[in-house]
Amino acid sequence: MAHATVSAATSDRSIIAREATHFGRLAAEWWDPAGTSAMLHRLNPVRLGYIRAAADRHWDGDDAGFAPLAGRRALDMGCGAGLLAEPLARLGAAVTAVDAAEESVAVARAHAGRRGLSIDYRVGGTDAVAGEAFDLVCSLEVVEHVADPAAFVAALAAGVAPGGLLVMSTPNRTFWSRVALVEGAERLGAIPRGTHDWDRFLTPAELTAMLEDAGMRVDDVTGMTLGATGFTLGASTALDYFVTATRR
Repeated sequence: MAHATVSAATSDRSIIAREATHFGRLAAEWWDPAGTSAMLHRLNPVRLGYIRAAADRHWDGDDAGFAPLAGRRALDMGCGAGLLAEPLARLGAAVTAVDAAEESVAVARAHAGRRGLSIDYRVGGTDAVAGEAFDLVCSLEVVEHVADPAAFVAALAAGVAPGGLLVMSTPNRTFWSRVALVEGAERLGAIPRGTHDWDRFLTPAELTAMLEDAGMRVDDVTGMTLGATGFTLGASTALDYFVTATRR
């Protein structure tokens, strides 16, 4: 696409218009594992594994079950074209998915429709679900792209239902993330240029403080690293990390 459409929903306080435009331009390639979102396709199994394990621990689920999220509402905030929303739906959740780029949501709706998945896709930011509550709130690799991270985190926390679970992931602001994600991956074409602003990355301590200020308790911080065999979970948060949080 030559141009991306930035909708009126970008008046939402969580959205930076140029970020919506950037990702909207990439919408047509979201589902191409060899396209501009190839890195997300490589990330997805690790992301899903983390979410599934976190949900099983939180709700004392059966880790061998096929629909561990059955009967639960899930929110995917910053959903892109649905790479996470669709698996959450297959795990049994009633999924609401929100993104600032109209192009991404259009691609997501079409892709889900071809696969017979019913997902409530919406264009916008956190205001698109204001006043609603979800058992599982996910926002992966998104907080580093928003206008006011603390307000964004507070809005996510407000959407967590009593007894619910919040899962986030984001790059850490370290020398290694600058080298690997900005200087390396973007310059080499593994990630589209302009995707990351290293100065907007959050450390685990900073994100934890935002979550605590929003009335949440951080229950887990797990790092994600890139090795010879791909992305793996581990103790090191030098590149990227996940957090799970529950209401205090």
